[in-house]
Amino acid sequence: MSSSRTVSPLVPLAAFAFAVAHVGFEYLNGGVKTHHFLARADLPGFSNWLGLLVLPLLGVVLAVRAKSAQGGQVNGILPPTIAAGTVGSLAYGAALAASFHFGFEQASLILFLGLFLCSIALPVYRAEYIFGFVVGMAITFGSVIPLTFALLFATISFGFRRIAVFILSAVRKPRR
Repeated sequence: MSSSRTVSPLVPLAAFAFAVAHVGFEYLNGGVKTHHFLARADLPGFSNWLGLLVLPLLGVVLAVRAKSAQGGQVNGILPPTIAAGTVGSLAYGAALAASFHFGFEQASLILFLGLFLCSIALPVYRAEYIFGFVVGMAITFGSVIPLTFALLFATISFGFRRIAVFILSAVRKPRR
């Protein structure tokens, strides 16, 4: 029997296992990589070791979101809407990372610009979208740089949605 304060450990544990496998593979095959913003060495670099911290923390946030969406029940299974958001954003992030990694510059540009449309059309500020996107891009870019971009687009999404709600409520206000 789990307490009402218990968070399902499956998502954070899976994120930690993924991070350990990723860093372990790099460690055994030439060393753990450091990624720099804009691929410039004069800009800050972030080691993939940080994935051991970032990915499980994002997993905890997602698990808490899943628990609240399930009305406080902890059963280890993500609700369908949260699972769809996670898998969709993971696929989008993986496609963006793969197109960059394999040198498909046009596809990378289209997918990157598509993030603006996604941030308007979808609530990408939710934990499932951020988690999936960061995990999808972690192999190519580490976890910190994708998290930075995910938070940027999450801010755009949140701001756009709040402004839209404000404008719609002002327009729909009954006149006396």
